[in-house]
Amino acid sequence: MAADSESLFSLDSYHVSEELGFILPDPLEELPPYYQPWMDIALRVTELVHSHELRLHINKMPLLSTQYLQKHRELRLAHLALSVMTMGYTWQGGENNTVEMLPHNLAVPYWEVSQRLGLPPILTHADAVLANWRKKNPEGPFDMENLELLLSLPGGDSVRGFFMVTLLVELAAAPALRNIPTVINGVRCGDTEAVARALEDISQSIQDMTDALKLLHVYVEPSVFYGIMRIYLSGWKDNPCMPNGLVYEGVQTEPMEYSGGSAAQSSLLHCFDELLGVKHEAKSGAFLTRMRDYMLPAHKQLIQDISSQPSLKSFVQQQASERLNQAFQHCVTKLLLLRSYHINIVSRFITVPAARARQLRDRSQDSELEMISRAPTALEERGTGGSGIMTFLKTVRDQTKNAFLPERRTEMKHQS
Repeated sequence: MAADSESLFSLDSYHVSEELGFILPDPLEELPPYYQPWMDIALRVTELVHSHELRLHINKMPLLSTQYLQKHRELRLAHLALSVMTMGYTWQGGENNTVEMLPHNLAVPYWEVSQRLGLPPILTHADAVLANWRKKNPEGPFDMENLELLLSLPGGDSVRGFFMVTLLVELAAAPALRNIPTVINGVRCGDTEAVARALEDISQSIQDMTDALKLLHVYVEPSVFYGIMRIYLSGWKDNPCMPNGLVYEGVQTEPMEYSGGSAAQSSLLHCFDELLGVKHEAKSGAFLTRMRDYMLPAHKQLIQDISSQPSLKSFVQQQASERLNQAFQHCVTKLLLLRSYHINIVSRFITVPAARARQLRDRSQDSELEMISRAPTALEERGTGGSGIMTFLKTVRDQTKNAFLPERRTEMKHQS
């Protein structure tokens, strides 16, 4: 056993916190004074977009060196600030007045910071959610009342609601992440009870994620999400508004394409899929795999390392343990319910407003709902990550069912 214990699977090398999971602990709120010109604009993005002055201010911004950014947290705040400025700059004029080029005084430092972090030069989940929070009262709880964003985008309270609820979903997953090494090490040494207990904890954690997600209905207004926020989370890949992508001036002359923000950029479900043996078919699998390039390299590495472990599903099938069987099936059930609930959310925040927007354009009236009719038409049935969203989500959900042990799969077929 001695040799084996030396190689126990652990989360230590993956930038994962015991308490917070993938969330960046205590994000910085300020950069070194040299970078104040960035922060001065980043903190005012929403106001400058509304007055149509953001592009003007960014064009006049000094070109700053990135050499004084040393620590990981400094790089994360710099990436967040440059990302928020980039989204505002690109989409300030809506879908019909986009830009073809990001100016070099923004593009060059953005590229350099991105390269150092291993993130793409666009706003990602790792920026907007994982590194974009502070507690109003440092001693207070990690909850909606005590949390606020460091930097925001147009959409008012709904933007705060959207990013903070997503942060609470990440927080709810922390116990599940803590238990993944217990499962992997238990499978390696044949400890059926330890694996069963850990899977029961993971099930509860996935249930808590679903419960946290329900807060979106309280804190985010669907018409604001659809009509205002969504464009600022959109990218320049698979987006008809920007068919050629975006030139990062001073980086390269050819335009580059990057996807907008997407729940698929969270490492959570990727970890659970690899652990439980959920396999995705070619098209949805390719999109999910591509989204891993929008994660921090350490988090992407964790997903890959979980996938190379001995199969949990095979272990469960080989053991004659009713408790283990049930714990595994329960985990898959909870993951399935989380994905079904996410479909429900997307329907409320995208599909229904899209139908309403089409109806309003046909009637050309009803100023009270002018907001959703102004929404980008090119994005109507798409997620901000660029996927044809409902088909994609339903396919992914249905593939989750295939992870069930054989007897349960038969039951599911009879039910559906």
